[in-house]
Amino acid sequence: MNKRQTAALETKKKLVNTALELLKEKGFEAINVEEITKKAGVAKGTFYTYFKRKEDIVLEISRAPFLEIAKEINSMENIKIIQKLTHYFHRFMECVEYCGIYTCRQWIRDVIDPNSVPENKDGQKWSYDFNMLQNILSSAIKNGELKDNTPVELFTHLIISELYGMMTCWCMSDGKFEPLEWTDKFCNIQLKSIFAPYLK
Repeated sequence: MNKRQTAALETKKKLVNTALELLKEKGFEAINVEEITKKAGVAKGTFYTYFKRKEDIVLEISRAPFLEIAKEINSMENIKIIQKLTHYFHRFMECVEYCGIYTCRQWIRDVIDPNSVPENKDGQKWSYDFNMLQNILSSAIKNGELKDNTPVELFTHLIISELYGMMTCWCMSDGKFEPLEWTDKFCNIQLKSIFAPYLK
């Protein structure tokens, strides 16, 4: 990567981090592109080099921290799938809490009403999370951790529904519901029993 590419990556990262900071503080509706660029210390036009609209930066925020989880899972050698999934659940909710309740509300809004974002017809965050988890389960079959007849698509839907349910409860309770606490309970009670017939 040359200096120009590195500088461009740093600028984009600065915009994303600034937007997240403002989202956590004020919420999606209360901020605008000009405020993001001013606080990031870049020209307003620079924003449009990387993003078409404010909604796009929220989508970027919904991907970056979760990509780290996939890398962590892929690097786990000699770790059983239940432990990997428990790690996935826990880290997923850590990322959700880190990004803040206002950001989480916007993600849920975009998934529930994909038409609210012009280029989000398929609920991009949902699709992104679904595909990531599906890949983790499919890899577990290839690696011999799960049986070949494991219903990957069904389990992916069940787990993603549970994660999004916890996110929604957190938003609806205005932060009183503790996602991490319930994540650990779900993993300890449900994950083992769901996957037990398919473990090798």
